[in-house]
Amino acid sequence: MPTTRPSRRPAREALLEAAAKRFYAHGLTGTGIDSITAEAGVAKKSLYNNFASKAELVTAYLFARHEEWLGLYRARLEKAATPKSRVLAVFDAYADHADLAYEHGFRGCGLLNAAAELPIGDPGRAVVRRHKEEVEELLAQHLAELPGPAGQAAHLARHLAFLLEGSMVRAGLEGDDRCVREARDIAAGLLDSL
Repeated sequence: MPTTRPSRRPAREALLEAAAKRFYAHGLTGTGIDSITAEAGVAKKSLYNNFASKAELVTAYLFARHEEWLGLYRARLEKAATPKSRVLAVFDAYADHADLAYEHGFRGCGLLNAAAELPIGDPGRAVVRRHKEEVEELLAQHLAELPGPAGQAAHLARHLAFLLEGSMVRAGLEGDDRCVREARDIAAGLLDSL
């Protein structure tokens, strides 16, 4: 009877998963290539066959983290029936991200943590910036669906984006999603007062 070997994950996927785990737990500069390849179970050559450099791996990790958040947001959005609930879905997706299983617990926004380690002009910082801008744009789109004075959506979206980012920083210090959930309640109150 022939035995079938379990299929191995492609090296790129294994490397990205290992990088995500290590970069979030230990930071970008605190994580060496050797620890990533060991975690992924691949040779160093596999890393360089898939990524031209550690910097390219970092950028791919940041993009994957953005995509991970978008998936959480889209799942929340599917259940959101009103403009208010669509705004709050953004907060809920951040709380969901905080609730994922992390090796050493929740340490705040992985994108901002990484950006803090990257120099100005680094391509990875552009990925982080684009994510934050996209979140603000999503808030503005949902806010524009609410009744209220024209042109207020962009201003309020910026306000809520700052509330969300501040809550993520505090949540990272606390190690859980409570601050994000409190920010969600503050946002709900603001929306109710419109």
